[in-house]
Amino acid sequence: MQYKIVGEPLPAVICDVQPGETLITERGSMAWMSPNMKMETTSSGGLGKALGRMFAGEALFQNRYTAQGGPGQIAFASSFPGSIRAFQITPQRPMIVQKSAFLASETGVMLSVFFQKKLGAGFFGGEGFIMQRLDGNGTAFVELDGAVCEYDLGAGDSMIVDTGYLAAMDASCSMDIVTVPGVKNMLLGGEGIFNTVVRGPGKVFLQTMPISSVAGALRPFFPSSK
Repeated sequence: MQYKIVGEPLPAVICDVQPGETLITERGSMAWMSPNMKMETTSSGGLGKALGRMFAGEALFQNRYTAQGGPGQIAFASSFPGSIRAFQITPQRPMIVQKSAFLASETGVMLSVFFQKKLGAGFFGGEGFIMQRLDGNGTAFVELDGAVCEYDLGAGDSMIVDTGYLAAMDASCSMDIVTVPGVKNMLLGGEGIFNTVVRGPGKVFLQTMPISSVAGALRPFFPSSK
């Protein structure tokens, strides 16, 4: 497979695939394709894995697109202004990404739900409680919100991130939800009550415009339902 990412901040990834090669997507993100791309909808792994994908913010079923009779082309489009990143997933380098970030991948990539280990902190931490884990072997395309900043954390290094700004990280990293110190800071600081602490070693991807923050900023301008 060859691919190119075009059109930021409203990007799409255009994939040129060989005969018999298959790509999968979870959310019906296909934008356009050549007529020889055959679509098949499947639960891919049975009901258990399908339910796991649903908890991770994806659909119960996967769409599989296979080139038949010759090379094919298919494009997958982002659903929100931001970036599409291509991650090379290997058994030695699985990735953890934000809920609903998965866009498409080669068939060797497996998607599952990732839970914050400390359940109490995870529930109070909001978005960080449930994320997605990408395992296996192949290229995965991930949708991130806004621009993306990358940091390499060494063993013992850490970074404090506001909830929602953690877009992706190597599975070798760990994360925890902590309270903002000081009651006055919590109530008057305007930054919320919880932060996410990410610890290395591994690479961390932070996004500048989480969709949840955009929704919160726009909410006062929409009429309330009665």
